[in-house]
Amino acid sequence: MAGPGHRTRFFDHRLPSLYSGRHTVTVDHTVTGSDKVGDELLPDLEQVFEVRQPRFQLLPGDVAACYPLPGAEGEYDTLLPHITLKRPGFPWMHMLRGTREGTPWLALLVFRPGELPEDPQAVGQVTVSTAADFAAGRAGEGRPPTFDPPLYDDEQELTVASIRVPGPLFTALCPTTYELGMLAHIREGGPPDAARRVGEDPPPNEWDLKAVVVSNRFPDASGLHVAHLVSLDGFEDYLDGTTPPPADGLRLVSLHSWAFTSIDDKKLGFGELAQNLAKDPEPVLRHPGLPATSDVPLALDLLRQGGTVLPQDLESGEPTVGFYRGPLTAAPAHPLPQGTGVRLESAGEALVYVEDLGAYDTGYAVAFSLGRGLALADAGFRSALLAFRKSARRAARRLVAFPQLAALGERDAATGINTPVARSAFDRLLGDDGPLAAALARPGAEVRAGGRRPVPRTPAPAPVDVNQLRTVITDTSTRSVLSAAIRSELEPVHAWLTRLARLEMVPLGYLIPDEQQLPPESLRFFHVDAGWIRAAIDGALSVGEGHALDADLNDLAGDLRSMPQFSSGVVLRSELLTNWPDLQLTAFAQNGAIAPLQVRDLGEDLRMLLYEQVIDRFAIGEPPQGLHFGLSFNHTTELRSIVRPVGKALGDFPADGSGYGQFLRPDEHDVGYDVLDIEHRLAPALAAALSVGELSSAQFALQLVKAPLLQEFTPDPQESAESTEGTL
Repeated sequence: MAGPGHRTRFFDHRLPSLYSGRHTVTVDHTVTGSDKVGDELLPDLEQVFEVRQPRFQLLPGDVAACYPLPGAEGEYDTLLPHITLKRPGFPWMHMLRGTREGTPWLALLVFRPGELPEDPQAVGQVTVSTAADFAAGRAGEGRPPTFDPPLYDDEQELTVASIRVPGPLFTALCPTTYELGMLAHIREGGPPDAARRVGEDPPPNEWDLKAVVVSNRFPDASGLHVAHLVSLDGFEDYLDGTTPPPADGLRLVSLHSWAFTSIDDKKLGFGELAQNLAKDPEPVLRHPGLPATSDVPLALDLLRQGGTVLPQDLESGEPTVGFYRGPLTAAPAHPLPQGTGVRLESAGEALVYVEDLGAYDTGYAVAFSLGRGLALADAGFRSALLAFRKSARRAARRLVAFPQLAALGERDAATGINTPVARSAFDRLLGDDGPLAAALARPGAEVRAGGRRPVPRTPAPAPVDVNQLRTVITDTSTRSVLSAAIRSELEPVHAWLTRLARLEMVPLGYLIPDEQQLPPESLRFFHVDAGWIRAAIDGALSVGEGHALDADLNDLAGDLRSMPQFSSGVVLRSELLTNWPDLQLTAFAQNGAIAPLQVRDLGEDLRMLLYEQVIDRFAIGEPPQGLHFGLSFNHTTELRSIVRPVGKALGDFPADGSGYGQFLRPDEHDVGYDVLDIEHRLAPALAAALSVGELSSAQFALQLVKAPLLQEFTPDPQESAESTEGTL
């Protein structure tokens, strides 16, 4: 639908050439030949060396991102927290004893209040000690890891942050060695795909690879949480349930930690709100539930166009009711009876009498009065309008007095019009063909004799007639010259009128006169009535209008051809705007995305978008805050293809909508750990749904991606009600 996006790819892991630890290189020699002379001169050699990793601390800048954000508040109970590391191979630098290749030595554990003895509030408290004290068990209760190889001399005084995890809690939360491999992967977000051919699989961009470690636990619906990236090095005996941890628990190295707060605000999520909008039976801007037939079909037609019935006071003082419709209409507006080229001189002239109903359609009259009222209330515009008319009248008189100026280009003509008369005459006197040059060219004897040539007298110009001025203003051959001559005075007037034409100054009550047309949690399509906007502009230009010449100048200032021309729009009233400030709103016309000419926030939960074309489709997208992992609003995930096209949505998983509760670890004491059983439940079920024997860590991550949701809308509500989907 939109243009090409950015490529995102997942890789299983990055295995090092050599894991950290002690390694031995053995060199032996074999001499071939009958005598084997020299065998004893080439003894076997062994060289022991060590590959070291950072075991207690991360380097500054190692952490690229954490989610949820540190200190953030939000609805996180369906998300799996994760951490992104800038060094793509960091989780696989060390191989835990007894594990298979691709198993990281790190895990991301999430704790709730009351679980960690040394951090009962789950705010991120850790115990700080030296590495020597930590390894010797002097950092506090809890068994420390058994390091192999032991601490190096330069590690003894390193600062170590640690936490004590009770034994039962460690068993309940810690991933199995199989799950450790599934919860870590490498992510690449490369350049746009526009130039990449279908089927190509370019090599990874080394500068854009990052390691991602995901937690296996969902946060609680409310309350503080703390996430710790912990090292499992030295705790291999307690993994996979082979050996129960000691009663006093384990003391783990915390390489990085952050706290966040999950909030249960009892509000609907993005998916529910968007789907409810799409199920609206009246997606156009008019009264909902209008009957298909009526005893008064003309009145029904006015209401179907987006009108409403409001009290009206006639000029005679008699109270009655009339129809009102603003510039936003449910159907294209009927053309004006007098045509769009005729100016409105008063609000009364703009009243449309509906004879069959004995009532007035007041839409254009109200628009005229609104435009006039806005102009009268703006002293700056009034002054600019009067200055424009004064300059335009003066320029028109110059064009009548010197018609030859109109034959010049706009720039030269504008210069000539704005040059003072006396200076212009003096310039002609000094010119090459002027009287002074002619006198100086006469013979000297003639000058000495005092002979003079008669100077022709220019007859006085005839008085300028008003009709001549009106002709100059309305004639297309002189109109552009006149506009160029008064551009500086015309620009502020035109800028103000453009704001009015963009509906920037029109109050909400004039746009949507009845709240029933736009109830809470609704989206409405509409057309834009250019006649209503024209009437508002005519009303603004009626201020200070004294005679027909001023009316002609109004046409010059209110030329709609140079103003924005709106055809349609959308107005959205929803909590989506308040709860998701970066909401993505996209309109389409003939399958192509179009940009709005005007976006106006009418309230914190109300936004109007105006378009040059008639839109046939609209989409609301969840803010693209990045790829996260977790469940959608209905507690399912989007099953995605692991063969070409990789990532294509295949439908909800589980398909029966039963949710992810069936994939949690058994909770015998009903503590509410909310930990995924990836090894025995979730991973096999996903593999079966995708018809493969086993998933890799990258393929598993793809299935848990919580991509931004997208909801499409069309004027037919049945067509858009079921279109919510995740996009990747």
